[in-house]
Amino acid sequence: MSARPSGTMLPPIEVSPSLSADAILARARAPAPGRQPLIAIGASTGGTEALRVVLSALEAGSPAIVISQHMPEMFTRSFAERLDSLCRIRVKEAEAGEPVQAGVAYVAPGHSHLLLRATPAGGYTVQLDRGAPVNRHRPSVDVMFRSVANVAGRQALGVILTGMGRDGAEGLLEMREVGAYTLAQDEKSCVVFGMPREAILRGAAHEVLSLSEIAPRLTALCRQRIPVRTSP
Repeated sequence: MSARPSGTMLPPIEVSPSLSADAILARARAPAPGRQPLIAIGASTGGTEALRVVLSALEAGSPAIVISQHMPEMFTRSFAERLDSLCRIRVKEAEAGEPVQAGVAYVAPGHSHLLLRATPAGGYTVQLDRGAPVNRHRPSVDVMFRSVANVAGRQALGVILTGMGRDGAEGLLEMREVGAYTLAQDEKSCVVFGMPREAILRGAAHEVLSLSEIAPRLTALCRQRIPVRTSP
């Protein structure tokens, strides 16, 4: 085989563009106040174990939780079922159109972005969007966090866990900017300190905690920020 002539240009390698959350939904100008309390958690590499640690330590009466974990679609349902068997809260794969309920964690299916639609009663329903990958991921943590920022505002708590890349960093900042309280996993307890690091560098996290500290902190924050309803 003859060598390539000196000076011959190689064809450029085509790389798919890394789209932002703008490709799926726009930021709301003003999130609606007084919505249902909500926890949003994003994770990637190492996230399956991190989510087990966090969710299994939460109380049955926790607010509703939405989760985006980078994972192929053939695994998300069985992953949710496994978590459900280990947790006091209910864990399920999210379904389009279902109402979001307290004490339930909704895992984004591997084929769709997870978004929320506000209801007139102050709650939410699940929306699934099969649009283009964002930050080369679908589901994208950035898309979910933006949706939560849009509909829940300061009623939300945001958590970014271990993972490669930067998906979720910008969305967590958007959550903080509308009044949500935000947490990031620390470097020592991460499998890959990518997504949390990017969030911390952007100033998106109110607190940086070890994995074992996150669930107790969420429980405490829920008690501080969310009024307890008592019977009349």
